[in-house]
Amino acid sequence: MRIGMTYDLRDDYLAAGFGEEETAEFDRLSTIEAIEGAIRSMGHEPVRIGNLMSLVSQLAAGQRWDLVFNIAEGLYGFGREAQVPALLDGYRIPYVFSGPLVQAITLHKGIAKHIIRDSGLATPAFSVVNTAADITAINLPYPLFAKPVAEGTGKGVTPASKISDPGQLQNTCTQLLATFKQPVLVETFLPGREFTVGIVGNGDDARSIGIMEVILLEQSEPEVYSYHNKEFCEELVEYRAVDDPEARATEELALQCYRVLGCCDAGRVDLRSDAHGRPHFIEINPLAGLHPEHSDLCIIATKYGIGYQELMARIITAAIVRHGLHGQG
Repeated sequence: MRIGMTYDLRDDYLAAGFGEEETAEFDRLSTIEAIEGAIRSMGHEPVRIGNLMSLVSQLAAGQRWDLVFNIAEGLYGFGREAQVPALLDGYRIPYVFSGPLVQAITLHKGIAKHIIRDSGLATPAFSVVNTAADITAINLPYPLFAKPVAEGTGKGVTPASKISDPGQLQNTCTQLLATFKQPVLVETFLPGREFTVGIVGNGDDARSIGIMEVILLEQSEPEVYSYHNKEFCEELVEYRAVDDPEARATEELALQCYRVLGCCDAGRVDLRSDAHGRPHFIEINPLAGLHPEHSDLCIIATKYGIGYQELMARIITAAIVRHGLHGQG
């Protein structure tokens, strides 16, 4: 099978003058090489396509692929992660990971939480601040937690994200609105354990590959899984495979959220417990990072004895089955 690869290579954007934090969600060359090697090891032919613009030009030139492994994050707008799958839908080219509707909904964390809450699943109470005028209307008990509504990799999450009073709420939201030019998600701060759950598969066949607790070390930025803590996770964070009643309840909630939102092939769900040890949905990433050593989904897999090649094979096989491509290649 000829499998195209769509992605945003971080080095390209840095060379074009974008900043480190602007490009934090984009992929390193080593990630692209690792995915390419995994596809080849499955007996398929990997073909590098690149970002949205490169995909557009190659489609216009008549290029086609049997399947596209899409991890392109995009750069602008709430639909940035939906652009590549929407274009591939238009050309009727099957692809790995979720479609444009799921990508757009889950990128906007407020919309995703509306769906989770309306489905009867636990998520912290929240408000979305679209303009500075919305800040004074927030009627939630302190402490609160604030972050940009549509960023990943902890962008915009700092120790100031935990908010204890109205003055701090005003300052943090105003700064986030000005910096990220997008609404701010404000939700109840949960003081309990923090987990992330890796999931592979589709619908009723979706399965957890493992539960990982995020434990911030003494020298980390306290209480928040911030951009800084994620960027220097090797020194600041301990990732621990866990299997206890609270962790298993977290895993079940993660699977429910994954299915309710209609995610495809694989993803990662972040959750946090309240003061009573009850897990709540925080956010979901249907385009989870795939760096073999640095990305949470791959770290989870490793902790549960699933090698990188095996993880990629499970994800690609899930997509092949979903698209009915058995027997090709």
